Amino acid sequence: MPDREDELRKLAVGDIFHANSPNGASLICLVLSVTEEAIQSRTVTTQVYLEFDRRTGNAEWGEDPIICTIDSITPLPVEIHNTMLGIDRKFRLERNLERLRLTDAEKRALVFVASHYPSNQL
Repeated sequence: MPDREDELRKLAVGDIFHANSPNGASLICLVLSVTEEAIQSRTVTTQVYLEFDRRTGNAEWGEDPIICTIDSITPLPVEIHNTMLGIDRKFRLERNLERLRLTDAEKRALVFVASHYPSNQL
């Protein structure tokens, strides 16, 4: 069975992965940069920046820090991956609330990841 640290080291800029937290938050994250020690990412829907330890897969989040843990790095199908990139771009750049509404394709992608990541745990 592959070592967790070895699996985390496979993440590269542009990859999308999933993390969770004890409060039940489901975090779909886009890798922004990778260093020897850290995976810098942004959540796709809430645009929260997180820096995960590359050995443990843990990050701290919030004023009273909550530990978030990477739990799946399994790649998404290309169509879903591209849709998630579109959601990230929309939530990062769009200021018109009407245009922030999710399309049917975006809703389907989010439903897909809701089962994809739990079925493909590290």
